[in-house]
Amino acid sequence: MTIVFTVLILLLGVALSGIVARISPIRLPAPLFQIALGAVLALPVFGLKLSFDPELFLLLFIPPLLFADGWRIPKREFFRLAPAILALALGLVLFTVVGVGYFIHWLVPAISLPVAFALAAVLSPTDAVAVSAIVGKGRLPSRLQHLLEGEALMNDASGLVAFKFAIAAALTGVFSLWDASTRFLVIAAGGLAVGTALGWSAGWAQRQIERISGDEPGIQVVLLILLPFAAYIFAEHFEMSGILSAVAAGMTMTYNQGLGAASSATRMQSQSLWAMLEFVFNGMTFLLLGMQLPGVIDMAHADAVAAGNVPVWHLFAYIGAITLVLVALRFVWVWVTQHFRSFRRAMRGHAHIVKPDWRLVLVTSLSGVRGSITMAGVMSVPLLLEDGTPFPARDLLIFLAMGVILCSLLGAVVTLPFLLRLLPPEQGTARQQELRSAGMRVANAAIRAIERRQGDVCLTLEPEDAAIYKELSATITGAYRRRAEALGEDEEVLERAKRARGFERNLRLVGVRAERAELQRMRERDVINDETMRDMMRETDLVETWLTKMQ
Repeated sequence: MTIVFTVLILLLGVALSGIVARISPIRLPAPLFQIALGAVLALPVFGLKLSFDPELFLLLFIPPLLFADGWRIPKREFFRLAPAILALALGLVLFTVVGVGYFIHWLVPAISLPVAFALAAVLSPTDAVAVSAIVGKGRLPSRLQHLLEGEALMNDASGLVAFKFAIAAALTGVFSLWDASTRFLVIAAGGLAVGTALGWSAGWAQRQIERISGDEPGIQVVLLILLPFAAYIFAEHFEMSGILSAVAAGMTMTYNQGLGAASSATRMQSQSLWAMLEFVFNGMTFLLLGMQLPGVIDMAHADAVAAGNVPVWHLFAYIGAITLVLVALRFVWVWVTQHFRSFRRAMRGHAHIVKPDWRLVLVTSLSGVRGSITMAGVMSVPLLLEDGTPFPARDLLIFLAMGVILCSLLGAVVTLPFLLRLLPPEQGTARQQELRSAGMRVANAAIRAIERRQGDVCLTLEPEDAAIYKELSATITGAYRRRAEALGEDEEVLERAKRARGFERNLRLVGVRAERAELQRMRERDVINDETMRDMMRETDLVETWLTKMQ
């Protein structure tokens, strides 16, 4: 009963923090409110305590978060930016693990080198969602946004795999760079293969289930929820990377949907459900981080002793120093790789060479915010070594990781909005142009298809039915033509079409809301029952959802 009560409180906390983040006069990302709320819930006044198995924590939170990231990321931009993404997700992660690991060991000699590498590895994953929450959707340059999303997706995997190697070295006291590199390639390739195979198999199974039993979104969505956990567990069973397996399974979902593996109802329900699950899992991770804060702060004196019997304020200085080194190493890496790309293009004879912009490099460096993956990873540090003794400096690692997460979030909140104003504005984002072009093409495709069908069908109908068919066809194609005009290039026609589209949207919304109000009145007077009301309300909700997204 206590577990159920705790989970319900956490869910309520996620919802309340989301509300506060939206209505707060000071624009702060939701994770900061969630951390603060978690800390309040853990105070003696409320006394909400939660202990969990680190391995269970990793299994419960990591697969769905990485699966959702893999599903959401635009695949075209991911593959176009693959060299830059891999440079950040593999090269920068290795650079961070080595550089920050040695720095932590030098800064806090009480932390052994393998444990310092583990802390550096778990600090390497970044959180692009937190950055978007800080600066606002669409504020980052589109290329940088896609680069950060791709980096966050891949360095989640590479950072946590490196973290597992470092933890294994700390547990066993044995480490070989050659063996670790070879093993990394094997388990990474194996994890990607397992996740891809399971993702494609899930798509095939979805099509077979729909063919045999009909379209039942509930069945499909439940199976979809199980997929990231199956990908993770199956890969880990064969000693491959469950992390990369979950990523690969998520990335296959876009292609599965393109092959018709899901109906429109299933797609709508699964996308809504995954958006909710991602919000809940991210929120609960930060709430749990906040719940650890009072205990971690209470243990600050013990952590100071574990760090070499230093004053407590040294711990906070360590957090600031580690955060600054993370930003500095990221700046150096991005600056050097940008210059290297410019040099390579010049050597190949390209006429258009773009010199690195220090402002963009600085924004990229400060956008390396640490978030839920770092939290989930550090909480999975084992409690005991193989001989049964406590894991060395585990509480100190959690303290430092939590501090770096908070420091990186606060640093981004303070600096990014100002630095983004220094960047040159984008001249019409590529996404807006792509939406206009795609919208016009699909509208014209619909008009051509309707006109062809009208020509074919009217030949087989009686004159009276043919007249009705032509009238309906003209009405529908007229709506598509207005949509195409609203996306055109002629400024005068475009302005008129936009006004007409706005009038149409407003009138339709008036009608839909009147329908809903009348349904409520009929239900209150027992003219219709609940079942009838739900069926009809679903139709009005779908129409209103479509209308509210009309531009």
